[in-house]
Amino acid sequence: MTGVTNLFQGRAPAYGPIALVTGASDGIGRAFARELARRGYDLVLVSRRKAQLDALANELHLANRTHCTVIAADLGRPEGVEAVLAGTAASDIGLLVAAAGFGTSGIFIDQPLDAELDMIDVNCRAVAALAHGFGRRFAARGGGGIVLMSSIVGFQGVPRAANYAATKAFVQSLAEGLRPELAAKRVDIVACAPGPIGSGFAARANMVMDRCDPPDIVAAETLDALGHKGTVRPGRLAKLLEAAFTGMPRWGRVKIMALVMKGMARGTSGAAAEVPRP
Repeated sequence: MTGVTNLFQGRAPAYGPIALVTGASDGIGRAFARELARRGYDLVLVSRRKAQLDALANELHLANRTHCTVIAADLGRPEGVEAVLAGTAASDIGLLVAAAGFGTSGIFIDQPLDAELDMIDVNCRAVAALAHGFGRRFAARGGGGIVLMSSIVGFQGVPRAANYAATKAFVQSLAEGLRPELAAKRVDIVACAPGPIGSGFAARANMVMDRCDPPDIVAAETLDALGHKGTVRPGRLAKLLEAAFTGMPRWGRVKIMALVMKGMARGTSGAAAEVPRP
């Protein structure tokens, strides 16, 4: 490893002086940025919303003396991903947290197609492109770490969140496949599969979540797991659901998730078109 050594509470590998966080303007991405700053990392903060990134950068500098670089980019567009890769070409980034993403809710065929395809671009295409680009860099530098955001909905089909669950199944499978591929290059990968999180996601997806874990738990538990586990289910609710689903056939999980989403989803054909995203 080159650069400054940062120990994750003495339990996980060091990844160098700088971490990049996508979706950093809000929710889980912002929680990752705060936790990484607390652990001594300088940061590259990425989202579409520059004003929120600038405010976060100022907060982290005042609280932790963290040096932050802000990149305002739309990861739903190929040129947005290219802007991130080109803008960080000279930086000694050793850790990627791909936290940008959004969801919709409701019956799939009732949703505007553009919003559903945009979700695939942000949740899947951009994640694959960033994992590819930074994975190559980390392999060449002799090590690194990658955090990919899966979800508890990514382990089975989920009626009323069919496309969102499918995007998270893609991320989960990608992380599981990349982990052994890059292990020999000293690149650690973890899939983070949280349950309901109080992050603003529910409002954007037009859902009701009565019980949620806080996003800071997701960040802390995931960073502690990086280098030790292939998948982490941070938070109490994710662990409870994992235990409840253990040994259950896939069709059974789909049926239960259908009942859960029936009580949570408020999605209508008009709601998804206005979904804001990081």
